[in-house]
Amino acid sequence: MDRGMAKGMIRAAGAVVWRGNEADPEVVLVHRPAYDDWSLPKGKLRRGEHVIAGALREVREETGLRVVLGRALPPVHYMHDGRLKRVDYWLARALDDPTAADGDQMAAVGDQVAADGDEVDEVVWLPVEEARRRLTYAWDRSLLRAAGAAPLLTTPLILVRHALAGSRREWRGDDDRRPLDERGRAQAEVLATVLGAYLPSVLVSSHSRRCTQTLRPYADRHGLEIREETALSESGYDPREAERTVRGLLAAHEPAVLCSHGKVLPELLGVAGEALRGVRIADRTLAKGGFAVLHRAVDRAGAVDNDAAEHVLSLERYTPQPPAPTPRVIL
Repeated sequence: MDRGMAKGMIRAAGAVVWRGNEADPEVVLVHRPAYDDWSLPKGKLRRGEHVIAGALREVREETGLRVVLGRALPPVHYMHDGRLKRVDYWLARALDDPTAADGDQMAAVGDQVAADGDEVDEVVWLPVEEARRRLTYAWDRSLLRAAGAAPLLTTPLILVRHALAGSRREWRGDDDRRPLDERGRAQAEVLATVLGAYLPSVLVSSHSRRCTQTLRPYADRHGLEIREETALSESGYDPREAERTVRGLLAAHEPAVLCSHGKVLPELLGVAGEALRGVRIADRTLAKGGFAVLHRAVDRAGAVDNDAAEHVLSLERYTPQPPAPTPRVIL
């Protein structure tokens, strides 16, 4: 059990949502009448909710916006009603403005959003400096500084370990045919929502059934095909072919996800580090159903910039749920 949860830590999630030109962006702020404050959109996690799913939900509920997540920002800790509260934040690019036509209770009104009047009564887009002046809390202002300390636009490569698939020793038959168990299927459904935060359009997997089943819910939701590669499996692992696959995904301009096995992924993470000008990844382990997100900067022409190692912005590792996982930046 998460030690923070055992001690009564309150878990919450939110985002620094931006739009427009990366060199001169606007960010969204919300006004909460109960506190008469201006803050970044955030809110408490529901029981058993993945922290990324919670961030997406809270941004949607408070602003009406659909977003795609970028790199994780430093978490914020403070006391609330005598309990420690941790809020995990991400950069998030707005995909669209909300419209009344989609059934939400918020509608776009010029550069403002009409809120539902419950927790939030006003949502505004502001240039960064104006937003910094309007924010009530110092920790929110520090998040704006952290957001601007590196490029806003990134391209993710997501490395996933397959979800739970029962016992290898108890399975009768070809191990490549071993399916996800009930808990693994639940993890795959959660993963479908969480992967949607990054909108990967390229899906690559070991041909093993438990790996393809891990990505299947996301693929079905978004109408995508899964490219199966034997070289990424335990039974047919081919270091050269696997390295070629990873390097190809890194060289591409599209967000991508790769699903493989606990015995293979440490090698693939090592390959990714070496491909990125010798970046050393110290901790390469992933729990079943867990994943790592490697963020690379995007140049002004839209291509991934591999010219400098400092443009590898972060590598974040996430555990499956429940309890609510904690993102760890491991690069």
